[in-house]
Amino acid sequence: MSVVAEAEPPVQQKVGDTLNTRFAAPTGYERVKSDSNSFAFYLQNLPLKPEGSLVKYYNGAEKIKDVYAAVVNQPIRNKDLQQCADAVMRLKAEYHFSRKEYSAISFKLTNGFVMDYTKWMSGHRLQINGNTTWWELKKQPSNTYDDFLDYLDQVFTFAGTLSLSKSLKSRPINEMQIGDVFIKGGSPGHAVIVVDMAKNAKGEKMFILAQSYMPAQETQILKNPNDLNSSPWYTLPTSTLETPEWNFNATDLKTW
Repeated sequence: MSVVAEAEPPVQQKVGDTLNTRFAAPTGYERVKSDSNSFAFYLQNLPLKPEGSLVKYYNGAEKIKDVYAAVVNQPIRNKDLQQCADAVMRLKAEYHFSRKEYSAISFKLTNGFVMDYTKWMSGHRLQINGNTTWWELKKQPSNTYDDFLDYLDQVFTFAGTLSLSKSLKSRPINEMQIGDVFIKGGSPGHAVIVVDMAKNAKGEKMFILAQSYMPAQETQILKNPNDLNSSPWYTLPTSTLETPEWNFNATDLKTW
């Protein structure tokens, strides 16, 4: 008489606290490997709040909507500023700030004025009269993290999907890279950023998206509403990309 071995209990894996440790690549796919100095690597290693955390709005209220799979651990200020395009710009700025690449932190405002962080570091502050904007020396030179966040508050106030869309370059959908942005400029408009990617042996791509929304809220990893089995991974769209709170055209993909 043969003895049937009892099945061993499943190994309880620790839930990861970064994007690439929380979400495994889809079956048959391998996560894209990125250079450790790249923006792509920074995004793939975004810190996440504990599993089950709720997105918080700028006023402390919680976003109880079944649209996100995780919350990026990046606190926001109590101002209604960090919305969709702002979260995208912040991720890019935070990456360069962490590497002390201050001259790379620069955004164009809606009126076309270029707002360089190095100018802000030197103590200059925006002066605005109608649609005219200029710099004036108002502060002592400083480069604290709080000063950096003050700079971003000004960017968030005077830039948005329209200005960011004009600043970015179109990218063919089949050439998508981590860090690219789906963006529709306007009022209303929206933007989401590609924060991870995986490929299979055929070269087919799947990807993960992050967004903020209105009113200002923490950056979140989006669920895939059309394929919860693969969520939060998305397949490359041929025409329309459906996300939980906005639909984009495949031609809306842009890069820095």
